[in-house]
Amino acid sequence: MKSESPRKVKLFDITLRDGSQSKVATRIKLEDLLKVARKLAASGIYGAETWGGATFDVCVRYLREDPWERARLLKAAMPNVQNMMLIRGQNLVAYTNFSDDVVRKFVHAAARNGIDVFRIFDALDDVRNHQAVIKAVKETGKTSEGAVCYTISPVHTIEKFVAKARQLEDSGVDQIAIKDMAGLIDPATTFELVTNLKKAVSVPIHLHTHDNCGMGMMSALKAVEAGCEMIDCVLSPFAGGTGHPCTESLVFALERLGYDTGCDLEKLTDAAEEAKVMRSLYSDFEAPYSGVDCRMLVTQIPGGVMSNLSSQLKQQNALDRLEEIIKEIPRVREDLGWIPLVTPTSQIVVSQATFNVLLGRYKIIANHTANLLKGLYGETPAPVDKELQDRVLKGQPPTTVRPAELLPPMWPELEKKFPGLSDEEILIHAIFPHEAQGYFESKQGAR
Repeated sequence: MKSESPRKVKLFDITLRDGSQSKVATRIKLEDLLKVARKLAASGIYGAETWGGATFDVCVRYLREDPWERARLLKAAMPNVQNMMLIRGQNLVAYTNFSDDVVRKFVHAAARNGIDVFRIFDALDDVRNHQAVIKAVKETGKTSEGAVCYTISPVHTIEKFVAKARQLEDSGVDQIAIKDMAGLIDPATTFELVTNLKKAVSVPIHLHTHDNCGMGMMSALKAVEAGCEMIDCVLSPFAGGTGHPCTESLVFALERLGYDTGCDLEKLTDAAEEAKVMRSLYSDFEAPYSGVDCRMLVTQIPGGVMSNLSSQLKQQNALDRLEEIIKEIPRVREDLGWIPLVTPTSQIVVSQATFNVLLGRYKIIANHTANLLKGLYGETPAPVDKELQDRVLKGQPPTTVRPAELLPPMWPELEKKFPGLSDEEILIHAIFPHEAQGYFESKQGAR
């Protein structure tokens, strides 16, 4: 009698995007990423996250590199690997909503330039903000992955996460990601959530977690045991702390447990050695503290948010108010409907908490806070504070439709404004209008 073949677990190495973003502020240049990419391609890894998130912004604003070329060349270096990007729903790779026609143009351009898998998330977990992207991805024939943002609050339950996943499946996604952006998901919750998702949806499940609280590897294993098909991980020089579970360790451990990752550990070690050299070149951009920080189990504030906040307060000679702001953040989060802390909502909550502490509670309501209270970002997980909402609405009704429905088409106007440019070049102008001019001037000067 034949023995059963081992269950396959597909690993996505995310060193080239989230690993870089979590450890060295996304500052790694394309030429250095390509050296690691070629070695990853030889390792048998199933997927790699190469694009999206902050990469587009950093390419345009700081590195003066063509973000589209980055996607293209990384795919060319890894033709046998599923290249994945992180897309912020209707926000694309920025911080505000774009019209549906711009969303469609962006997705088609990304697919054309080498993106195979689109991981789509929305900061409020409002599934309506996924829909235009899902539709556009379907048109390209690529893979759409709908993300459920994992967070801890009085209103977030296993049932709520599962309900979101069902909505995403009904919207047509090909797979579901559990997106734990702060490394808060513990092994027991992971097992329970994946078990429930496997019963509720028929599409594959993908776990993304960080290791901020030191639980990443344990949670990854419990996810696999519960039937999760895909796990995110990074090469060892980028693993742990604000990073993610380690690729080589996962390959070794899972294969010892009888799972098949399809990876060659020796070749992964070669890729990790290249990644070690790569990281050493960018030590100037190292996060001030990127190890395990268990305060987050109490505060639920992501490490990146904390380091940015500390830096800004230092510049304002207000670092002594940090502890007050940390206590104010959950209060603001409750007032704003217990929104997850992920771009751009983490910035909204932290900015408002800082104003509240330095200037007095809600003496100033920041524009982004006001827009969120008005419903312009979408539906919040719980109702917002009624008194605050009334203050910003001034008698007007809140927005209840899908926010992008309020936006007229933008593409015809953009084509008129930038004649003779490719779709890719027009999209840079559309998404980062203030940075685009300097970017294109620097590209011109380099010719």
